[in-house]
Amino acid sequence: MTDLDWAPASCTLPTVERPLREQEFSELFAMALRRVRRVNATRADLILDPTGETVARDLAARETSCCSFFTFDFAPDEDSVTMTVTVPAPHAPVLEALVVTAEREAGLDSKADAA
Repeated sequence: MTDLDWAPASCTLPTVERPLREQEFSELFAMALRRVRRVNATRADLILDPTGETVARDLAARETSCCSFFTFDFAPDEDSVTMTVTVPAPHAPVLEALVVTAEREAGLDSKADAA
């Protein structure tokens, strides 16, 4: 798995649809991601512009239906929305690949805000 293909083999989304889903996440990150907080190896907080919340919630719901190990939680505040992504320890590399992709697509410095 590379940062260009973060969907794990255990994902039940049909293989042909995975690049499309990854592209949707990439577009969300490019449009709305402001910052990433790597809390630990199994949790990352993605700080989004509030305009991306509806898209983020939709993607999160669809992603958990095919990759049930992901947990997405949302905490909106006055000027941002925190999308917390957690995974079980065996899937930490998947989360790391997702975060690297998110940072790249948003033009952020990788690991600049590590916890």
